[in-house]
Amino acid sequence: MKKPNYLKGLRVVLAILIFVPILLFFVDFADVLPDNLHTLLHLQIMPAILGGMAGLVVFQFVLALLFGRIYCSVICPAGVLQDIINRVFCIGKKKKKRVRRFGYHKPMNILRYSILGLTFVLAVFGMIELCTLLDPYSNFGRIASNLFRPVVMWVNNLLADGLARMDNYTLYHVTISNVTVFGVISALVALLVFILMVVFRGRLFCNTLCPVGTLLSLISRYSLFRISFDKEACTHCGNCEHTCKAEAIDSKNLTVDTSRCVDCFNCVSSCAKGGLQYRFKPSFKKEAETARAQTDVIQQANAPKSRRTVAASLPIVSAIAEGMGKQQDERKRQRRRHGNKWLPIVPPGAISLERFKDVCTGCQICVTQCPSHVLRPTGLEYGFDYMLKPRVAYIDSYCNYECTVCSEVCPTHAIKPLTKEEKATTQVGIATFFINRCIVKTERTDCGACSEHCPTQAVHMVPYEGTLTIPQVNPDLCIGCGGCESICPVRPMRAIIIKANEVHKFVEKPKEEEVKKVEIDDFGF
Repeated sequence: MKKPNYLKGLRVVLAILIFVPILLFFVDFADVLPDNLHTLLHLQIMPAILGGMAGLVVFQFVLALLFGRIYCSVICPAGVLQDIINRVFCIGKKKKKRVRRFGYHKPMNILRYSILGLTFVLAVFGMIELCTLLDPYSNFGRIASNLFRPVVMWVNNLLADGLARMDNYTLYHVTISNVTVFGVISALVALLVFILMVVFRGRLFCNTLCPVGTLLSLISRYSLFRISFDKEACTHCGNCEHTCKAEAIDSKNLTVDTSRCVDCFNCVSSCAKGGLQYRFKPSFKKEAETARAQTDVIQQANAPKSRRTVAASLPIVSAIAEGMGKQQDERKRQRRRHGNKWLPIVPPGAISLERFKDVCTGCQICVTQCPSHVLRPTGLEYGFDYMLKPRVAYIDSYCNYECTVCSEVCPTHAIKPLTKEEKATTQVGIATFFINRCIVKTERTDCGACSEHCPTQAVHMVPYEGTLTIPQVNPDLCIGCGGCESICPVRPMRAIIIKANEVHKFVEKPKEEEVKKVEIDDFGF
């Protein structure tokens, strides 16, 4: 008879308590959840590393050293999503076979450590494209933002329409405006990769492609608490190996590869006789060393060759990185020289375009949380190094004058936290006026919409012809909020457009006009 496994139950409860709020925070289109939920996003390792949050990184490393890769089964939303996919895949099976049968496979150390090394080298050279594409949290964010959230909004609209027919207006119709085709495609690709790898090899993504999982494996192989065999109690039934989704248990040789174990405790739960236990067992013990030697015989034989290969490849990787950097700089110079494309406007708090590209992983939480819906994910229109990162687009709205939501929720601090006073004086761009497009000139009619919607009085009207007035921009007051661009009635090319600052500047806050007190006699007529 199986003993109750409290470890697995505790792991599932903790995973739910972390995963569900994160998922809801991404799909919350009505802004009903508390803002402090974004603190759960700051537990993710890749954003913490790129954001320079040393304390959090040390905490995660200590957690892995003590308990193994708890992060991959509890804290990482992509890891929990893979567990959900695995559970869904088992639904159609018969009751007796709802537990999938996995098998032990030797670790692909050369592949996974090469990916980790390449990711690190490229990041040092300021190219985080691999971090963007392989970071599990960012991939989950794109899946939630571009797939789950639109589905929730679509269901909401169906329910709202149905309730409206019954004169019930509890729900309201919402517009899905900040989802792009490229964003949907990237999310579908990420979800498909998760599904295929889970269906065929369990946690293969976490133990081959994921740089976070590989980084933790360097620490978890020395974890103090680990899953290990009790050789006297083991009956060699093989249940533990068949339930290990990390494919890290070799039931024949009674070994557990702790570098790949994600501490899901499925194996401990399947063991009827207590032959497998999660216990305090430091790796420096002789027994652990022997077990590791048995599982890595082939790799140890090839280790010198592998080390020589890796050592020889480092200069090549450096040369590739340097070459890629030169190509990107050349593409940037060509874009500026030909003037065929303006730079993307990055959110207030990003400080500069280059810094934003070096830190943002494109998780798109800022896109979903922006109350004005001015943040949109990009494709390849600004180059591969800006792929999937958000840009400010004043299509039908503008950046609220004192809104700091995006800087509060950003887990990598690619958008640094700003106070309302700092936000009101941060110049992300400058309004550029095209007089030949303005209807004041083309149609000889009054307008002034841009001036009326400028919160800093940077756009003001000056005499033009006769009684007509035309806009004029004071760059010393403009903060690039897009109030003028979003309201401009000229289509398709608007008469006033925000041109991005490659490095953000600061302007003086406009002085408030004094309100004169007027004494009114009688009725004021």
